Amino acid sequence: MASSSEGSGDALLPDFPRGPLQAYRARASFSWKELALFLEGEDMLRLKKTIFSALEDDPLFARPGGGDLPMEKYRELNFLRCRRVFEHDLLRVEDMLQSPLKVWALVNCLGMYDWSLAAKFFLNVLVFGSAIYNSGSERHFKYIPKIFSMEIFGCFALTELSHGTNTKAIRTTAHYDPTTEEFIIHSPDFEAAKFWVGNMGKTATHAVVFAQLHTPGGGCHGLHAFVVQIRDPKTLLPMPGVMVGDIGKKLGQNGLDNGFAMFHQVRIPRQDLLNRAGDVTPEGTYVTPFKDDRQRFRMSLASLSSSRVSIVGMSVVNLKLAVSIAIRFSATRRQFGPTDKEEIPVLEYQMQQWRLLPYLAAAYALDHFSKSLFLDMVELQQGRLGKDASAGQAELGREIHALASASKPLASWTAQRGIQECREACGGHGYLAMNRLGHLRDDNDPNCTYEGDNNVLLQQTSNYLLSLLARRAQGGAHCKSRLKTVDFLEAYPDILGQRFEVPSLEDCLDSSVPLAAYEWLVCYLLRESDQKLNQEKRSGSNDFEARNNCQVYYCRSLALAFLELTVVRRFHEHTHQPSVPPPLRAVLRRLSALYGLWSLSQHTALLYRGGYFSGEQAGKMIETAILDLCSQLKDDAVALVDVIAPPDFVLDSPIGRADGEVRRSPLPWLGRSGRRRALRHQRGLFWQLMAVIADLRG
Repeated sequence: MASSSEGSGDALLPDFPRGPLQAYRARASFSWKELALFLEGEDMLRLKKTIFSALEDDPLFARPGGGDLPMEKYRELNFLRCRRVFEHDLLRVEDMLQSPLKVWALVNCLGMYDWSLAAKFFLNVLVFGSAIYNSGSERHFKYIPKIFSMEIFGCFALTELSHGTNTKAIRTTAHYDPTTEEFIIHSPDFEAAKFWVGNMGKTATHAVVFAQLHTPGGGCHGLHAFVVQIRDPKTLLPMPGVMVGDIGKKLGQNGLDNGFAMFHQVRIPRQDLLNRAGDVTPEGTYVTPFKDDRQRFRMSLASLSSSRVSIVGMSVVNLKLAVSIAIRFSATRRQFGPTDKEEIPVLEYQMQQWRLLPYLAAAYALDHFSKSLFLDMVELQQGRLGKDASAGQAELGREIHALASASKPLASWTAQRGIQECREACGGHGYLAMNRLGHLRDDNDPNCTYEGDNNVLLQQTSNYLLSLLARRAQGGAHCKSRLKTVDFLEAYPDILGQRFEVPSLEDCLDSSVPLAAYEWLVCYLLRESDQKLNQEKRSGSNDFEARNNCQVYYCRSLALAFLELTVVRRFHEHTHQPSVPPPLRAVLRRLSALYGLWSLSQHTALLYRGGYFSGEQAGKMIETAILDLCSQLKDDAVALVDVIAPPDFVLDSPIGRADGEVRRSPLPWLGRSGRRRALRHQRGLFWQLMAVIADLRG
């Protein structure tokens, strides 16, 4: 790398303090600074450093000592911190529009510090704000500057007490009254109460409320979004007709005030209908640019795909934090050894490598995929804002919807399993609350549920794939897409005839091997799911029953395998591109191969059942390759963690310290201002103790 880049890297990425981790860092096959610059770029690294420094230098963000805060105190502090984030002006609106990945970075940096804070900021700016910007029109843009000045604070109210994933069954109503040019928002009963809405419990003043739109004589036009004021911004008292409150303590993220709301004949101006999907004239006539009701419905809920993609990033952050803690601890924790007098780091054990390093590879692979999918989503939204109504734009929307619907389950479940594995791999120290793995597990858990139950979402992806196969069978339509995620299905019959033919272990140590196997696996599961669906229909089941009976072992597996294939393919292409600096190629390709083979190994039974594998040698070769790659990556593991781990103050885990000194005082995690206060407090305690000793002596 050029000397100028090295100089920039030293300024942005100072050397870590020397300590027990130095031995592993010295053995790394690459420069962690060079890899960080390649993956992130100077601008992004500078932004992250600015964010982390702002948090550490501000007394408001000092870590509280002595355990968890009471919930009400935590929520009050979280709101003050959210307001301070706005005051720091870490990212201007212009920067958000010009470089969307910086928005992604800001939210994830805040999440590394505390997901309650990140979620509060994210829901207000990016969910509430983006819903207005993307689903509304110029008449609604007046709200945007008020969000950033905190004149108003927003939330996104879709889910109801009795309906979440089944959005079509939402029961809140919005009846239009042409005599006053107002919509009347109403909750018919308690089961129609908006529920689980982040920011609604205590602090939101406005909500994007989803309701069934009714016009006089025109019947119901389906689900639409409305901007509804729910509290007075000055007093935070509920508006007339609004019953709003907090739903109580959760398993995690208790700094975020999730709430409920019921509406009793609440009137709002006609102009507060977010009208990109459909509008109502002053006289009460419903108009929409969409001829297809399904396309209009998808447009109404377009923000959900954006949220699902964001949840993928949140899950990846949690996995990054967990593996950073566990690998640093494993590199310093010594247990047993070849002799009674010599103990070795537990990272030297093959079992520990097998438990942790595949999740490190998964963090890298899923991180690249999540960023690329986020940029795909930005492209889709720009087309919508430009009123692109082409068939290609619609097809891109369906493809991204399918990817988002499966990527949230894959990422959140991978993080869930990975955090638990990291917790156990750290032994009793992993169970200690101060080491944060328990908090990460609790904070990650809702990623498996909100914005759609994971198992239900996977049906969206399998339905998309089955529809492509049906179109291909009916009219010979080509399986091609804008993002090329399904282009391999053009060779569907030929791929089904392929078999695992890898001559040696050396040949198996490349991600092209799992890539080819995954293409076969997806084609096989697609054929099996299609045959199962047709069999159910022939036996007399209607379409609803048939699809319901095809999920377990068929469509669910199909959707996950397809998304795993997509992640493997994108990371393979990224790590094998010519622009990868030569010193980084080996380590990145090992990560790519390890993630692909490890993910594939979870489908070994299917690979044998379908005939892609035959004989015991194939399965043994995959297992041996995984262990070989773990061994090759072992000496690079600490340096790979150095690339993705935040500063100690943000990581907030004594056993995950950057210097490896796990037995030192936990004062560094208080922040600079917090450390000063803590030291003053300790001096005061010292002199009090001296006074007590003097009294005892007297």
